[in-house]
Amino acid sequence: MSPESKKLFNIIILGVSFMFIFTAFQTCGNIAQTVITNLNDTDFHGSGYTSMSIIYGVFSASNLVSPSVVAIVEPQFSMVVSGIFYSLYIAVFIQPATWAFYTASVFIGIAAAVLWTAQGNCLTVNSDENTIGRNSGVFWALLQSSLFFGNLYIYFAWQGKTHISESDRRTVFIALTVISLVGTVLFFLIRKQEDTKAPGEENSTNEILGDSFVVRSYINFHYYVFTEKSIKLSFTKEIMLLSVTTAYTGLELTFFSGVYGTCIGAVNRFGSEEKSLIGLSGIFIGVGEILGGGIFGLLSKNNRFGRNPVVMLGIVVHFIAFYLIFFNMPNDAPIAPMEGTNDVAYMIPSKEVAIFCSFLLGLGDSCFNTQLLSILGFLYSEDSAPAFAIFKFVQSICAAVAYFYSNYFLLQWQLLIMVVVGFFGTITFFTVEWKAAAALVARGSDYSSI
Repeated sequence: MSPESKKLFNIIILGVSFMFIFTAFQTCGNIAQTVITNLNDTDFHGSGYTSMSIIYGVFSASNLVSPSVVAIVEPQFSMVVSGIFYSLYIAVFIQPATWAFYTASVFIGIAAAVLWTAQGNCLTVNSDENTIGRNSGVFWALLQSSLFFGNLYIYFAWQGKTHISESDRRTVFIALTVISLVGTVLFFLIRKQEDTKAPGEENSTNEILGDSFVVRSYINFHYYVFTEKSIKLSFTKEIMLLSVTTAYTGLELTFFSGVYGTCIGAVNRFGSEEKSLIGLSGIFIGVGEILGGGIFGLLSKNNRFGRNPVVMLGIVVHFIAFYLIFFNMPNDAPIAPMEGTNDVAYMIPSKEVAIFCSFLLGLGDSCFNTQLLSILGFLYSEDSAPAFAIFKFVQSICAAVAYFYSNYFLLQWQLLIMVVVGFFGTITFFTVEWKAAAALVARGSDYSSI
């Protein structure tokens, strides 16, 4: 197998591994709160929202040290160990215990930071300037397909269920745990790149010293990038403005990935389909994500009008979704008890409207994320690591906060928070984009080149 074929093989294995792991984990996150509210065991007092808040909070903090961990234990082994922790978190739902649930939430937050850092390293090592676009697209497509398979399984497995029994729960989470473990095992198939040096050119001592020097250099570099540079960059005007937009993506990420599915599963007026609709909702979120990612990500080079129209489309799509959800969903749906809710909002709950809103949530999310990644890459092309570190930190912190208040806030207040932050986030994005466009024109470049 040629070196290029081996690299492409590694990228495909990487994508397929993530597809299996996140088929399990995203499905778990989507149904966690619904499953917990259906638990008959009074000794369990956990909350799916609180668990996800812990995960995202720990994930944010762990990003500060994860590159050092990956440098020391190597990317492949890092991904394997992280995958095991993902599987253990999912397995907790087979026989839930409060202490195990929250302990696993902490560990998976750490594992997530290590996993994504190792993924970035693996993608970079197996790509060059000519293949990075293709490889990123292959990985993204495989990862996003995870939204289909797990949710499709839930749709059929919970068809006609109005209550999730112990048997139903165990069957689903045993299957999800096995799926996650399959993805973890696949990491072993990733092949290391061959040493390009001639045989005997370096002795073993020099290799060991060289490896140690690389590890120390990487750690020192990481410390500098994620502390001094990131702190300085955090106080620049552009990053502070874009942080408002990033904060919005964290809030709406929480809503569509955890809260909205819980709302659907709590509406008794959906009848025997209320639980299976959670899976169908996840599928249509995935359709919106992939459609938006394809149109606004892969075709961005042909955009003559810059990023603002895409972001404007994203906020309009989300506002339409929020308006329909406000009219369609009962206010107490996010925090409804095990019996669900019989309340009605401003219309008789419609399954079709609920699923259409799922599609809109995914489409709007892809609009914001593709353009945020694009403008960060454009503004900080020479030194992108600190910018993207701040992006993930702000997004994760806001997701953690949103999951925390989801335990207490009615639907109308959650929607209001997203509307307000989304409005100001769009304005701040426009401000940065206009400034970037002006600077580009001043240099004599075509605005469409961004």
